[in-house]
Amino acid sequence: MSASTSELIVSVSGIRGIVGEGLTSGPALAFAQALGTYLQGGKVVLSRDSRPSGAMLRHAVIAGLTSAGCEVHDLAITPTPTVGLAIRNLNAAGGIQISASHNPSPWNGLKLFGSDGGVLSAARGKEIKDLYDRSAFRHAAWDKLGELTECRTAEDWHRERVLQLVDIVRIRSQKFRVLLDANAGTGGPLGKAVLDALGCESTILGGKPDGDFQHPPEPLAENLTTVLPAVRESQSSIGFVLDPDADRLALLDEQGRYIGEELTLALGVLHRLKQQKGDVVINMSTSRVVEDLCRRAGVKCHRAAVGEANVVEKMREVNAVIGGEGNGGVIDPRVGWVRDPFIGMGLILDLMAEEQKPLSEIVASLPSYVIVKDKYQISRDKLPQANALLEKRWPNVRTNKIDGLRLDWDDRWVHVRPSNTEPIVRVIAEAPTEQQAQALCKEVGAVVMGA
Repeated sequence: MSASTSELIVSVSGIRGIVGEGLTSGPALAFAQALGTYLQGGKVVLSRDSRPSGAMLRHAVIAGLTSAGCEVHDLAITPTPTVGLAIRNLNAAGGIQISASHNPSPWNGLKLFGSDGGVLSAARGKEIKDLYDRSAFRHAAWDKLGELTECRTAEDWHRERVLQLVDIVRIRSQKFRVLLDANAGTGGPLGKAVLDALGCESTILGGKPDGDFQHPPEPLAENLTTVLPAVRESQSSIGFVLDPDADRLALLDEQGRYIGEELTLALGVLHRLKQQKGDVVINMSTSRVVEDLCRRAGVKCHRAAVGEANVVEKMREVNAVIGGEGNGGVIDPRVGWVRDPFIGMGLILDLMAEEQKPLSEIVASLPSYVIVKDKYQISRDKLPQANALLEKRWPNVRTNKIDGLRLDWDDRWVHVRPSNTEPIVRVIAEAPTEQQAQALCKEVGAVVMGA
């Protein structure tokens, strides 16, 4: 995040900031009041990730929701996808996850969910943000205040749902050794429960959800130098790495090599399409490996604007069997409308059991591309001119303007889009080699900066 320490980031998807500076109990209380007002009371699911500051924010959120007359069902420290599943199981009107996702420890925030168990759409989020901006809150009378109920079974529901969707007997027969790095985030207990149920011998790193991150929380290769060797040391067949609120999944192969997040979705799609043929949805910046797999399977691959809510909206529109984002986010509508690493783990272990091959060999069979990401300081009002110049430069290339500008060749693509939180433009390119992707990124970047 580029925001200063005193800044509170307020958007249609919630709020985020550094605790004690940008984010205090006041904004948390007010945003919860705004959601409670929007829902006109009703049942709301509440959860938090493992950051210690979540305990303080929990009290503020409970006060805000109950003051608006909401019945709060508190899941305690629980993964984000479990919140979505619990909303549907409890027939709730919405939900709040207290989390700053992959941001460092000083950060925290609120993420809002609708009655379908998915992250709120931009349109609905805008209505709640408007209530927050105007402090137009519903205040229930003394005898109409909401109540608090503790719910501690949601992770059991989630585990059982994952088990229903994979071949348990086949996976158990392999007796996989698995390393799981939860990094003291929310995913340790549920991750271990899923692996245990699948008959895996697991090595858990940072399994206690106390927020004491042992390495930077975003599951990128440069942050996992202490984790990579542990795969070989534990003689594991695969390594799974979670972010703090457990909605992203990165992979390590049996040699301890970083497979990353882009291929998490690709491998999930590969196995899901073996189970059932159907449409697939990915965002505009996700690797074309998924497109190639869909082409092989004879199914349609659709692109949506970047953002989980946008992908989910498109998935519903085309009745997709699976979808997601290239940040390790697998969305399986059979479980819920949230990026879910636990069904991702199940699908990938099932794929390995079916193929009877090591992960490295399965990965080697996938189409091979390299993604390069750059960013440029440029005013948003100059972007239309930059995009026009790019279209003029490559007049015969396929274009997509759903989210910025995407140009597609037969074996590569580039995506130019403004950041939602910073005064920058992101340029993301993918090609068969790193040199080709770098060259495409630089060429497009030069056009953008020259606009």
